[in-house]
Amino acid sequence: MAHPLANKITSQTADLMAQGLLRQRTVATEADDIIDFSHNDYLGLATEPALAEALFEGAKRYGVGSKASPLVSGYTQAHFALEQRLCEITGHLACMLFCSGFSANSALMNTLFDQHDVVIADKLVHASIIDGIQQSQAKLVRFLHNDVASAANYLSKHPQCVVVTESIFSMDGDIAPLAELSALCQQHKSWLIVDDAHGFGVLPADVVNAQRVDIQVVTFGKALGCQGAAILASQQVIDFLVAKARHYIYSTALSPANAHVALAAVNLLHSEPERVQALHHNIAVFRQLACNKGIQLTPSNSAIQAVIIGDNATTMVIAEALLEHGFKVGAIRSPTVPKGQARLRITLNALHQAQHIDGLVTHLAAIIHRTNS
Repeated sequence: MAHPLANKITSQTADLMAQGLLRQRTVATEADDIIDFSHNDYLGLATEPALAEALFEGAKRYGVGSKASPLVSGYTQAHFALEQRLCEITGHLACMLFCSGFSANSALMNTLFDQHDVVIADKLVHASIIDGIQQSQAKLVRFLHNDVASAANYLSKHPQCVVVTESIFSMDGDIAPLAELSALCQQHKSWLIVDDAHGFGVLPADVVNAQRVDIQVVTFGKALGCQGAAILASQQVIDFLVAKARHYIYSTALSPANAHVALAAVNLLHSEPERVQALHHNIAVFRQLACNKGIQLTPSNSAIQAVIIGDNATTMVIAEALLEHGFKVGAIRSPTVPKGQARLRITLNALHQAQHIDGLVTHLAAIIHRTNS
């Protein structure tokens, strides 16, 4: 007789398959004829030779692994140097590193809050934030997406609490009204926490920093092109998290080689502002070409450009057709996004050439036209 867990796995896998929602891994290809518009390497640093050299240098100096938790012997000069540089850039007084943004968000929410706290979060914050808040047993209130009036309404009912949002939202690519939310939180003596995963490195430094937000989460796997994440805050907050965050206490630390390459990426980013300029140029070109072809986009001035298709099946058909023409884009379906809002998630980067963008838009317009005919 099959084990009950095996029966559950079989049944739920079949249901996901029938709905076209079964997530499966595929080995990424490096074919020269595929132009990738699906990843988050916004500035092209993941393949930057100087950073490959930095990774090699870090591995030679520190080894390939951290060997232990940060609280045992896994916290090295490489980690300390990166933390200090991130503090210097953002103005926060203290920092701690994690192996991923999901882990950082989950640890922050789960450690900082308990059943006595109220957290007011944007409706579209990342799953890692929602999971962490729910695990903490805090009361979660969700305001309308990027709606300052909605946030103000909840803050008037729950003063001296915490507001959580993102800088750039990962599915629509829109930017939060951070200046307004910051002023609102100061008015109600509340903290503002910003998940800056998709903004760090591409937004101006004064958009998210210690002057506007109390706690800032940054990741290294987007604009920095490498791996890891950091929480930046006051010394008091970081000391508390170091002492209490189970993710941090019981996990092997981010490798010092990865910390070393992340520091190199931060420094490279600040020495080569033309990368961000190239990214914004490509965003503008894409949006203009899409407008010329009648492609409807969500309002976004970031690297993340969404084309709402509607149903899951059609979204997959269009994405597969684009891949046949040599263009890889993200196909985002429910339940990641609400039902009926399945979309193509197109991400621009600084290395895309004009002919790449023009080719994508031309084929996308033709495929959408055929699909709707």
